[in-house]
Amino acid sequence: MRIIGGNYRGKKIAIPKDKNTRPLRDLVKESIFNLIDHSNKFSCKIEKSNILDLFSGTGSFGLECISRNASKVTFVENYENAIHVLKKNISAIQAQKQTQIIDYNCFDFIKRYEVFNEKFDVIFLDPPYKEEKINLLINTIKEKKILNEKGILILHRHKKDNVKITDKLKILDQRNYGISKIIIGY
Repeated sequence: MRIIGGNYRGKKIAIPKDKNTRPLRDLVKESIFNLIDHSNKFSCKIEKSNILDLFSGTGSFGLECISRNASKVTFVENYENAIHVLKKNISAIQAQKQTQIIDYNCFDFIKRYEVFNEKFDVIFLDPPYKEEKINLLINTIKEKKILNEKGILILHRHKKDNVKITDKLKILDQRNYGISKIIIGY
């Protein structure tokens, strides 16, 4: 695993030794950033953006955003081994001032969101493939207006995932890469 673009291009990303965390593969990550940079279906940019990385694991997506000059990345993760590696990865690129780690269950975090006073330009959702309550998260994000008006929500799922995405998310693009399905909407 590595950072594929920006200021820290080529920098290795540590991953946990156990199999409980599924890091975002480089090919999928590169495809997502190519879509963001070159799509005519939306106009969101990473540079100077406020990013929310839910189920962040080792931080592969958020670290890529920092490398591409995002203003801030908020990582939400509650698996202790992943948080340990995430802190190590943030430290490796000295991004402590641009990042925040919230050690919390993502569903509980979104429910309690009233305590935060910010909106996000990009929300990246990368739950475990077996997680089926995706629409609960998306609906709460939409209801609480956590996503900026011109922001995008990126959902990473298994390509065989059968969960029908809520109508509250207007899907702008959907692509498959290997076993991954990427859905981008607002």
